[in-house]
Amino acid sequence: MITTGRRAVRRCRGVLDRRLHLHLVTWLGQWPAGPGWHVVGSPRRARPAWDGRLRPALAVSAGASTVLSVPPDRVGEVRALAGLPAGRLLRALPAAVGHPGWTTHDGVFRWSLAPAPLPEAGEWTRPDDPGLPPWLHLFDRDVLVARDADGRYLAGVGIKRHDRYGHELAVGTVPAARGRGLARRLVAQAARRVLDEGAVPTYLHDTANRASARVAEAAGFPDRGWRAYGVYPD
Repeated sequence: MITTGRRAVRRCRGVLDRRLHLHLVTWLGQWPAGPGWHVVGSPRRARPAWDGRLRPALAVSAGASTVLSVPPDRVGEVRALAGLPAGRLLRALPAAVGHPGWTTHDGVFRWSLAPAPLPEAGEWTRPDDPGLPPWLHLFDRDVLVARDADGRYLAGVGIKRHDRYGHELAVGTVPAARGRGLARRLVAQAARRVLDEGAVPTYLHDTANRASARVAEAAGFPDRGWRAYGVYPD
């Protein structure tokens, strides 16, 4: 078993882009890990994230290996959940990290080193520009926005700069503009910028969100079977 774990670690190091490896090490506190469920204490889980709010639990699963990052003083409580079925573990996780009223997110973790060569669809603008939806106001740097001929907002992408190595893309489209391919074009355009800045673009979405999955696939973010879950504020 030890030999298998070491081989898995070597394979992981060999196939991952160095930026992604460094992002996961920084974001979670440890990467990679051998087979199994590994609870890691990280001071980052006790500090505000990109939007000023806590993320007291974050996990990434790759194949048979999962690294779950929690505050250092909660490692024991979380390790006590080992062996629970996935659904029960997610329900118990908020209380185990000291936030029983918070919600959990379970989704697909994607990244891209080769965004789809789609035509650009938006322009970079300040996140506090008039007419943008409130969710784009959370970002502290320029956001990518598509507008109609009259200047009205249609779709946008914000970049969650978790650390210098990994930047997560978030996309939203108004209902009237869906089905035009705007989201995929914006995501690919934003991913190219992230790569130009020296980081790797990532993309997370709920497992049941098929529309978001289609956007990711079309923009060049394949589903590699990786999963991400965690505890988030309401």
